[in-house]
Amino acid sequence: MSITSERKEVLIKEFATHEGDTGSPEVQVAILTERITNLTEHLKAHRKDFASRRGLLMMVGQRRRLLDYLRRKDAARYQKLIGRLGLRR
Repeated sequence: MSITSERKEVLIKEFATHEGDTGSPEVQVAILTERITNLTEHLKAHRKDFASRRGLLMMVGQRRRLLDYLRRKDAARYQKLIGRLGLRR
C-alpha cells in the first residue's frame, strides 16, 4: 500500500522544481498520486477494508487541496502537472 523509499526518491527527482526540493506542490501531488494508485489496487482486492478506504478519501482530498492551491497560484504549473500525471480536470 505504501511506496518504497527508492520510488519516492525517483518521484522527488522527477517532479522537483529545484535542487533539494521535497515540499513543492508538484512533488507532494506526485507522491500522493502514487500512494492513491497503490491503495486503489489494494481496495480492488479487499473491498471491505473500510479503514483503508477512509485513508484513500483523505489522500484524495489532500491532493485536491494542493491542486487547487497550485491552480490559484500558477495556472501554467497546474496544467503542466496534471498533464504529466494524467489527472482529469
